[in-house]
Amino acid sequence: MLFIVRQSPAWKEVGDLCVVGLRKGVASLVQKDACSLVDRFALPPNSIEARSFDIIGGLLPPLAFSEAEMQVVKRIVHTTGDPGIVEHIRIHSEAIRSGLDAIHRGATIATDVKMVAAGINKAIAGRFGCVIRCAMDSPDVAVMAERDGQTRAVVAMRMLADDLDGNIVAIGNAPTALFALLDLIDSGCRPPALVVGTPVGFVGAVEAKAELMKRHTPYITIEGTRGGSTIAVASINALLKLGEVKDALV
Repeated sequence: MLFIVRQSPAWKEVGDLCVVGLRKGVASLVQKDACSLVDRFALPPNSIEARSFDIIGGLLPPLAFSEAEMQVVKRIVHTTGDPGIVEHIRIHSEAIRSGLDAIHRGATIATDVKMVAAGINKAIAGRFGCVIRCAMDSPDVAVMAERDGQTRAVVAMRMLADDLDGNIVAIGNAPTALFALLDLIDSGCRPPALVVGTPVGFVGAVEAKAELMKRHTPYITIEGTRGGSTIAVASINALLKLGEVKDALV
């Protein structure tokens, strides 16, 4: 048997008043609660990054990096939350100068994966005329990788062979992409102006970055198993921000 209960207008009005009163009560509690987590810990949006870099500056010991290189170092520490990573950061002596020159020329910034491309500051890059390109976007990559028995990262990097000269390559995920890039350079392809090579992991990452540091091509890398797309992004964005600073010290 089905019972249908009809709510009278009077009871509906009472219910509505109760809901309104409850909402006002919660809002009043939040306003009166000076010890809320937001009140205790949250900073205004434009203060968070500045405060973070102040803290990082106080945590880092004296380091043998230039002022411009320290901007990259601090961004890497910021994105990893790990001051100890500075012991593993390696920056080629010409990396900052070569990277900034490329940015000011409106160089292409090629990446191994979409995650790196997505994180790069497109507003600043666009002001310099820099194009961000991820070869992994090509529909041919998966087909060619399956056909050749290679990783998609290798195929994607090989597709960039004609676009390396004087540009910037950022590899934050796949050691095989860095191996493929170094093979291209060794085979005679004109090299990039800068390689940000920070692949992460226990298979191939250590070896790929060690090989990168043997080359004369300017690089920014993380020695050992640490790395990742966020570090590659942080390095590129640090360079883009440096590019906006007139007469950046290199």
